[in-house]
Amino acid sequence: MLKVNDTALVIIDVQGKLARIIYQSEELIAKLESLIKGAGLLDIPILWLEQYPKGLGPTAEEIKQHLTANDPIDKMTFSACKNENFQEELKKLGKSSFLVAGIETHVCVYQTVSELLNQGKHVEVVVDGVSSRTKENKEIGLEKMKSLGAAVTSVEMALFELMETAEHPRFKEISKLIK
Repeated sequence: MLKVNDTALVIIDVQGKLARIIYQSEELIAKLESLIKGAGLLDIPILWLEQYPKGLGPTAEEIKQHLTANDPIDKMTFSACKNENFQEELKKLGKSSFLVAGIETHVCVYQTVSELLNQGKHVEVVVDGVSSRTKENKEIGLEKMKSLGAAVTSVEMALFELMETAEHPRFKEISKLIK
C-alpha cells in the first residue's frame, strides 16, 4: 500500500510534439493533470524530467503549469536513474515508494522503473498516466515492468489509496479531480 509520508511521484518526459502524438494523448494529459493536482493536495513530492529539452521541447504547458515547486531535471539518458541530478533528488527525498507516470512507456518509463526496482524501491506504474506512440508499445512496456515486479495502479486508485479514508481532509477536493 502507498503511504503519503513515504511516496513520491515521478513524471517522465511529457514534452513537446511527442506529448501530442502518443496513443490517447488527450486522455493521458487530463489524467496526468488530475494526478499532479492530487499529489499536490496530499503534499506528495514530485520529481519531473525532460529528455533533451533542446530537441524535444519543454514539458506540455497543461502539465508544467501544475509543477511549480521545482524545476525539471534535464536528462539525456533514457533511465532517469542514470542521471546524477535525479539520483541526488532521490536521496534528498528519502522515499521508498514511487508512483511513476509519463512517456514513453516502453522506453524512458520502463528503464526508469527497472532501475528504481533494482535500487530496492517499491514502484507503482500509473497505467492511465503512461503512454507510447502506439498502443502495442504501451502494452509491452507495462507487461515488462510488471514482470520485473512493478505494481500497477490508476490515478483514481493511487489517490484514494494515499488518502486511506473518506474522512481525509482533502477527500472532497480529490474526489472532484476524479469525476
